[in-house]
Amino acid sequence: MKPIIKQSNKKAAFTIVELLTVMSIIVILIGLLVPSLNMAKRYAKKVKQMAQFHSIEAAIELFSNEFDGYPDSREVDPTGQPYCGAMKLCEAMMGQDLIGFHPDSAFRSDGMDGFGRDLYPPNPSQDNLRARKDPYVQLESAKASKLEGLYANTRGFDPTNYVLCDVYDRATHRITGKRVGMPILYYKADTSKDWHDPSAPDSPGNIYNYRDNHELVSLGMPWDPPPTGPMPKLFADPQATPAEPEGKRFYWNTKNDEIDTASRPYRADSYILISAGFDGEFGTSDDICNFDWKYRETLP
Repeated sequence: MKPIIKQSNKKAAFTIVELLTVMSIIVILIGLLVPSLNMAKRYAKKVKQMAQFHSIEAAIELFSNEFDGYPDSREVDPTGQPYCGAMKLCEAMMGQDLIGFHPDSAFRSDGMDGFGRDLYPPNPSQDNLRARKDPYVQLESAKASKLEGLYANTRGFDPTNYVLCDVYDRATHRITGKRVGMPILYYKADTSKDWHDPSAPDSPGNIYNYRDNHELVSLGMPWDPPPTGPMPKLFADPQATPAEPEGKRFYWNTKNDEIDTASRPYRADSYILISAGFDGEFGTSDDICNFDWKYRETLP
């Protein structure tokens, strides 16, 4: 009879070297996958932001068809109070209370019509509501927020004025605690002008005026504490001088390179929309615009 060979009770196990090898491979794979996942996430957000812009553009065209022109974007209202392009865009699309735009609007920060009538009262009457236009942008996609919900110090702005926010939920709403985006900047083209001069940002001949949202951007980023000194300016060189004036970056970033016979902006006959992008900072390479723009890292 053949002897029965007893099976060993010793269990097979990984050696330290094998474990370290497997762990190293996993770390390498994670290192390769994480950047790809981040890029995919950013791309998905960009697509979502462009979709929001398309919705806003369709709404602006509806507004233009009804009122024979795009909403104003100047930095102040008729009384001289701060009321910039971003806030006027929100009023045009949804009204100052998000119920609807009043056709008698003078685009005033206080919601008055210039004759002592409050167009957006706290408890609007039925006549008031019947006079309004339905919101051109649905509340769910507009992501509207009051300034006081974004910034600790709104300075000269009325803190109850609304802005439309982008899809990048970079900030925490100061009242609700929910994540919200940065304001969408809006600039209307002045078609009576014919220039776009990066070397002369304050030229009266420029089609676009970078100051339309200058003071809003100067509030900084909502997650930073209120500044004690000068704020960064809209797309500005922090070391601005007469040779490198404030606003130069805005004009370089919105310059249409396909036209080489003159300095012309993109969308010279309509308007520009700008999102601060993934980092929440206006004037950086990840900004999203309603045109295919090219960021210039250095200014000439």
